[in-house]
Amino acid sequence: MSVEPDPGGTPNPDDVPRLLDAMRAVGSGLQLRSTLERICETAAELADARYAAVELTAECGDGLAEHADKDTDGRAVRRIGRLPDGYEEVSQPSAAGFLGVPIRVQGESLGTFYLAEKRDGGPFGEHDLDMVRVLAREAGIAVGNARLYGAAKRRERWIDGSVAVTTALLSGGDADEALQVVAEQARRLSDSMAGLVLLPAAAGGLEIVAVASEHPARALGLVVPPENAVAGQILAGKAVFVEDAASDPRMLADLSRGYGPTMLLPLRSGGRVLGTLVMARAAGARPFTDAERTLAAQFASQAALALMMAEAQRDREQLAVYEDRDRIARDLHDLVIQRLFATGMLLENAQRRSVLPEVRQGVGKAVDALDVTIQEIRTAIFALQQGPAEFPTGLRTRVLREINMAAVPLGFKPSHRFVGRVDTVVGELTAKNLIAALREALSNAFRHAGASRIDVTVDATVRLPDEEPGVRLTVADDGVGIPEGGRRSGLKNLKRRAESLGGDSWYGPGSGKDGGGTSVVWEAPY
Repeated sequence: MSVEPDPGGTPNPDDVPRLLDAMRAVGSGLQLRSTLERICETAAELADARYAAVELTAECGDGLAEHADKDTDGRAVRRIGRLPDGYEEVSQPSAAGFLGVPIRVQGESLGTFYLAEKRDGGPFGEHDLDMVRVLAREAGIAVGNARLYGAAKRRERWIDGSVAVTTALLSGGDADEALQVVAEQARRLSDSMAGLVLLPAAAGGLEIVAVASEHPARALGLVVPPENAVAGQILAGKAVFVEDAASDPRMLADLSRGYGPTMLLPLRSGGRVLGTLVMARAAGARPFTDAERTLAAQFASQAALALMMAEAQRDREQLAVYEDRDRIARDLHDLVIQRLFATGMLLENAQRRSVLPEVRQGVGKAVDALDVTIQEIRTAIFALQQGPAEFPTGLRTRVLREINMAAVPLGFKPSHRFVGRVDTVVGELTAKNLIAALREALSNAFRHAGASRIDVTVDATVRLPDEEPGVRLTVADDGVGIPEGGRRSGLKNLKRRAESLGGDSWYGPGSGKDGGGTSVVWEAPY
């Protein structure tokens, strides 16, 4: 027998206290999952049903977003089978005794309330329907509040992530480390499997420069060619949203394997595309909602602005460094070399006047040493006057350049040794990271070690633990060593940089007496 629903029906006055308690229980929290579970539990108790379920539509209105149920005896769900389709009110008792009521708030359908199997074995009546309608209205308000709370918390997380990215980019630290923070925050905030940052490559296209995933080495350094359709859209400043990256023909097979829903957002500021931010979920994961896409786009815009500000800041700092280097070069040429030259002439004059052979010999050695010193200073002046673009790109030359640059603050020139064909076998990505590791190690030695000697070795003949050929950088000093409890953030950065390439980094005894000082070792595949 059918029970005709009465939209204007009201609950029995005797049930008002129970209904008020139920409404208070339903609206007592803001977490969506716990709210749905309370709704099911309260509805089952209120209607004396063995089974209650709530199904919510996705916020974009496409498909099912959330499901929660309450099976009081643990067997009802097997007896009921499949719930009715749709979100219309079901008041015709079925073989399982279904009752369904839509959940709405302000005219918007949020989902459906289902009840099944009265405990007494009878059908649901008009009284049950009126009670559940009232509860469904309260449930709609509770679900709406929970969704608003969830949206506010998500916005708060994205804002905090934007602050972290801005701080990292403007801190003046290592640029690669700052970009890694961008990738990690993007992955965390979007609940993705991977976060990637791509920057324009020198030969065109986009190069992956930072990866936050379980296997970063697989993607780091890959270049998306400029003729790729997705790269073209990104470089034109357009966002690209992919439902399933693994099967999309526009995506690179090496890059998209195992990924599903993916967002590719341009890092654009002031009409200029600085790069790309990619957030990829696992294959089969839920798609990104409209709200998530909006928040991610805002995050990308903030990251792009911070990236541009950091770039301008680095340009200013670099200009200041070049101006300071020019001043140092002029001082060395106009003052130091001239004084050394004058001193050499005085010594030569003294040598000619001396009648003692041992004095003449000693003065001659001093003059020769001054000549060598003058030549070294002239080499340093030449290095100070060169811009980065004027240096050859070989790894050996770049290592020597870092050593010469470090000699000025250190007060002495570190020794160096190359083993193997470092210029021909070491790839650009590994070389770039090795130079960054060398710069970090030399900086640490200058700031903390108090060393009088530093030895730099680059060995391109080593075998890594997995027998893969690689290159090893060793920077050993005779300083004070690493104190117990001292900061090790720089060493952690070196290790993370190496591990991202499939390598490793560690430290040990130095080159001083009885192992005094520190040796920093960094290695990675070619």
